[in-house]
Amino acid sequence: MPAFWFFLSIFLLCLSYVSTAAEPVTCSGIVPMKYRYDKISIADFGGVGDGVTVNTKAFRAAIYRIQHLHRRGGTLLYIPPGVYLTESFNLTSHMTLYLARGAVIKATQDTRNWPLIAPLPSYGRGRERPGGRYVSFIHGDGVHDVVITGENGTIDGQGDVWWNMWRQRTLQFTRPNLIEFINSKNIIISNVIFQNSPFWNIHPVYSSNIVVRYVTILAPADSPNTDGIDPDSSSNVCIEDSYISTGDDLVAVKSGWDEYGIAYGRPSSDITIRRIRGSSPFSGIAIGSETSGGVENVFAEHINLYNMGVGIHIKTNIGRGGFIRNITVSNVFMEKARKGIKIAGDVGDHPDDKFNPNALPVVKGITLTDIWGIQVLQAGLIQGIKNSPFTGICLSNINLHGMTATTRTPPWKCSDVSGAAHLVSPIQCSELTGAQHATSCSNY
Repeated sequence: MPAFWFFLSIFLLCLSYVSTAAEPVTCSGIVPMKYRYDKISIADFGGVGDGVTVNTKAFRAAIYRIQHLHRRGGTLLYIPPGVYLTESFNLTSHMTLYLARGAVIKATQDTRNWPLIAPLPSYGRGRERPGGRYVSFIHGDGVHDVVITGENGTIDGQGDVWWNMWRQRTLQFTRPNLIEFINSKNIIISNVIFQNSPFWNIHPVYSSNIVVRYVTILAPADSPNTDGIDPDSSSNVCIEDSYISTGDDLVAVKSGWDEYGIAYGRPSSDITIRRIRGSSPFSGIAIGSETSGGVENVFAEHINLYNMGVGIHIKTNIGRGGFIRNITVSNVFMEKARKGIKIAGDVGDHPDDKFNPNALPVVKGITLTDIWGIQVLQAGLIQGIKNSPFTGICLSNINLHGMTATTRTPPWKCSDVSGAAHLVSPIQCSELTGAQHATSCSNY
C-alpha cells in the first residue's frame, strides 16, 4: 500500500492511545474489587510448590474452610511462589484466589479420573462429543463475589495431552475449559497469566457482572479450540486491557447451540471489549457461531491484531435461530490477516440432526468504523441468508489494504445484505450504498 496510508494509520493508532492514556475509559467498575481481611495460604493446608507433589487435597481443604467458616468479607487464598500441581477444583463464594509473582497452579495430565459434569442445557451435549463433558480445571457453579488475581502468577492447563487426544480422535467427552463460571455473578479475573488450556480458556456462562482485565492468555497457534475469552449467555461483561495469543478466537461471544439454545433462550448482552491485543489463525473479535439465544449490545474498541485469520468475524448459520443485533466495533488496527471483516450465515456445525432448518437467525444493526489494516489478503466478505438477509450493515472509515491487488480474489464479496458504507477502501460491494449513509444507519 502507499506509504502515506501506512503512516497515517500508525499516526491515528498512536493518537487513539494517547487519548486513552490521558483519560482511560473503563467498564471494570461494574464489579468493585474487594479487600479481604481474612487471609490463608495454601501452605497452611499442606500445599507444596515443588512441581511434583499433587496438591488437590490442599486446594479442596482450603476452599472448604473458606466455604464453611463464613468470614466476614470473605477470605483470600494466597498461593506463594512455586509450582503447585493439582487436579481440578471448585471455587466458592466470597473468596479471592491470589497468585504471587512466580506462583504457578498447574493441571495434572492424568485424564483418567478427570470428573465429568452434565452438558450445558443451551448446548444439549458436549461441544465436541455427545454426552457430558469434563469439568473445567478451575470451576465455579452458582458462586458470587469471587476474585482471581495476583502478581501475574500463572494458571497452566498443560493442555497438550488433551490436544493430542483431539487430534487422534480418542476423546470420549468434550475437553475441559481452563476456567468456567456457571450461574455466577460479580466475578473479577485480573493480573494473571493463563496458558495451555485444554479447550476454551475463560468461559462465563449464564452469568452476569463479569470483569476480565489485565490478563495474558497464551496457547500455541496450532492448539485446537483454545479460545481466549468466551462470554456465553451472559450479561454485563467487561473485557479490557489484555493480550491474547491462542489457537482459536481471541474473544468470542456465544449464546447456545441450535434447538437447545433456542429452547433455553438466554441471550448474551451488554458486553464491552476494549484495548485487546493479540494474534490467532482464527478470529480476533468474534460473535458466534453459537448464537441461538441471541446476542445484543456488544461494543468493542481499540483492538490491535497481528497475524490473524479474520480480524472481525460475525458468524451464524441456518438452524441457529436467535438474533445478532446492535454490535459496534471501532478503532481496530490489524496487520497480516487472511480476511479483514467477515459477516456470514453459513458458519459452524450442528449438535445433531434435530435442528430446525427453518430457524433462521436475524442479523441487523452491525456498525464497523475506523478500521485500518495492512497486508490483508481480502478486505471483507458479507454473506447473508437468502430468506433472512442481513440488514443495517454499516461500514465507515475503513481501509484494508496490502495484498488484494496481487490476487484474483475481489476485495469484497457480498450477498443478501443491505446497509450503507462511507469512506471504505478498497471500495465496498454494491449492496452497501454510500449515498444515504447517515439515514440508513440511524435506526440501528
